[in-house]
Amino acid sequence: MSFLSRIMVLKSKAHFSAGGNNRPSDGVKVTIQGARKKSASQAKNRVAIVIASFGIVYAVIGGRLVQYGMAQPETVSSIGPADSLMASRPDILDRNGEILATDIRTVSLYAEPHKIVDADEAVERLATVLPDLNAREIYNKLKSKSRFQWLRRQLTPKQQSEILALGIPGVGFRPEKRRFYPGGPTAAHILGHVNIDNRGVAGMERYIDGQGLADLAAIGMTSDAKLEPVRLSIDVRVQNIVRDVIDAGMKNFQAIAAGAVVLDVHTGEVLAMASVPDYDPNKPAEGAEEGWMNRMSNGTFEMGSTFKTFTIAMGLDSGKVTLNDSFDASAPIRIGGFTIKDFHGKRRVLTVPEIFQYSSNIGTAKIADLIGIPGHKEFLTRMGLLSKLPTELPEVKTPTQPREWKKINSITISFGHGVSTTPLQTAVAGAALVNGGKLIPPTFLPRTEEQANELATAVVKKSTSDDMRFLLRWNGIAGSGKRALVPGFNVGGKTGTADKVVNGRYAHDLNFNAFLAAFPIDNPKYIVLTFIDAPKTGEGGGRTAGSNAAPMVRDIISRSAPLLGVEPKFGEDGSALLVSY
Repeated sequence: MSFLSRIMVLKSKAHFSAGGNNRPSDGVKVTIQGARKKSASQAKNRVAIVIASFGIVYAVIGGRLVQYGMAQPETVSSIGPADSLMASRPDILDRNGEILATDIRTVSLYAEPHKIVDADEAVERLATVLPDLNAREIYNKLKSKSRFQWLRRQLTPKQQSEILALGIPGVGFRPEKRRFYPGGPTAAHILGHVNIDNRGVAGMERYIDGQGLADLAAIGMTSDAKLEPVRLSIDVRVQNIVRDVIDAGMKNFQAIAAGAVVLDVHTGEVLAMASVPDYDPNKPAEGAEEGWMNRMSNGTFEMGSTFKTFTIAMGLDSGKVTLNDSFDASAPIRIGGFTIKDFHGKRRVLTVPEIFQYSSNIGTAKIADLIGIPGHKEFLTRMGLLSKLPTELPEVKTPTQPREWKKINSITISFGHGVSTTPLQTAVAGAALVNGGKLIPPTFLPRTEEQANELATAVVKKSTSDDMRFLLRWNGIAGSGKRALVPGFNVGGKTGTADKVVNGRYAHDLNFNAFLAAFPIDNPKYIVLTFIDAPKTGEGGGRTAGSNAAPMVRDIISRSAPLLGVEPKFGEDGSALLVSY
């Protein structure tokens, strides 16, 4: 019943009780007044609720406006929090925990063409910050019908700030990650580099992706969570020395390329390896072609007289040759229209140590002939010199050899012509000759000696290894390795000076020089191999391996041996102690 209806009923009742008197009673007055007060109270409550509701709504709106006002617009966002970035790559560390590669935050510039007001003006304004911008290409992107276009990847903070100040509608920034290599080119060929999408395309970066990181990223199974670092066997201190020495060698000896490796003979760990020309992995495009070529593992060369080390080891290991044997090197060998002669011939009978000391082609060829073609090929295969080197680094080239081994092939291969191998695998084979006879696959990851022994293959007898250490030390003292000597560190080694192969022919005025060394030779711990391609000069004015490749070994050992924990040996009078056998 409505409020007015109730009033009419009350009036009727009052009139009936008064016998027709029109004056209402006191009870009716009280009832009417109570109803009025109740109605007024309800009205006030309704008004209060409405006011409170509007207050809450306006408070929420005001709060959101303040929040939006304090936040940066999405289209021009700066570098966001970690969870808004692309998936991470693991840091790469050296053996001592020093960072070799890591991710850093950056931003990339993009456009939403449907929001661009004036494409011409946008291009002109962007060009003030990015002068190398391809105006036509950017204009076409801004006029396209797509809703998203990359304009420039990986901007610097300064570029981002300047573009923000332009206030171009429809242009924004997306957080990304960029790979950063603190050492620049120091370990370029080991680390490799990544592409614009932070995916490994060379070196250990590519190896890491090959272990499953790339597959997980492709199916969206990665996150921005910090990944466990990848530790390498590399010692960045020694790596820096090696790279510095070969870079100086290439310049000082006027060569076209150079390289070196330091290898642990008991574990197969690569402590340092470099090849120049190289490149800065922070700017990989600038090193295209020449700089990208890793000549240590992805280049094959005829290693010259360093191969005499393996030929003589083959003879000794067969039991058909001893250090006390002699071979007639008084006359050249003529075979198949070729004449084999010595560079500095003694023209007499030479003992095996003299064949090694004087680097006699004739004497070495006669040792190979004594073993025979099948035995020669089998030995080099056993030493890993005729097959692709197994290691983590993706850039590894397969050696080349004659399709059919004839006597002339065996003779020339005995002194380093006719088979092309990588410098790295030559060093690995050399390590087997001084570590007791174990061929250990090289690694760029940490490995213990126990782990190495599980992978090792016995390739020569311990007695052969002992004899080869003697010969290497003897050659260092009395032969072509004199310029590699470092007082107190007992360096032994063998030079290799080969005519360089150019367009399938030997260029007699160009050399490919190498030096294979081990130290300390009485108890070898490390192999050091250097090469230098087409040098025009060397110490003392010559251009043979003894005058350029050997001095590079000397410089590497003298600077890195203390860092590797090798202590020099000196007598009471301060003179270097020589090894006796």
